[in-house]
Amino acid sequence: MAIEVIEVDYTNQQQAEDLAALLNEYAKDPMGGNESLDPYVRENLAKELNKVPNAFSILCYVDKKPAAFANCFESFSTFKCKPLINIHDIAVKYDFRGKHLSQIILDKIEYIANRRQCCKITLEVLNGNAAAKKAYQKFGFEPYQLDGDTGNAEFWQKELVHK
Repeated sequence: MAIEVIEVDYTNQQQAEDLAALLNEYAKDPMGGNESLDPYVRENLAKELNKVPNAFSILCYVDKKPAAFANCFESFSTFKCKPLINIHDIAVKYDFRGKHLSQIILDKIEYIANRRQCCKITLEVLNGNAAAKKAYQKFGFEPYQLDGDTGNAEFWQKELVHK
């Protein structure tokens, strides 16, 4: 089994297609929302990510087949006064699960975070996604809390509709 992990060149047509296809597979998964991506997203993902200065994506190929990916964004920790990396999406295609590809991708992200002098890597995970939580804990992630008495941080959202 030959594994290749690369940082995506958003202007490379094949890499752009592979990234969009993997994100679409993830979107169709129960942990991704059970719904295919809008065609606009699939067609424009790499082009739009390329416009975001602190965005980067990782692709993992197994025997030259797209198998896993991550979309990441550099942000900033005000409490540490240093940059951080947020993993916005990370997923392994169903056929390639159990091959420790998430650990390989996380290694690459950590390498990039260290190169950029980041203070931490963040991500969100669904409470019911036991497999992902186990993989993240194996890599050293843990729930975020400032103080045990105040509990774990929660990830909230408010969708915006533009008229």
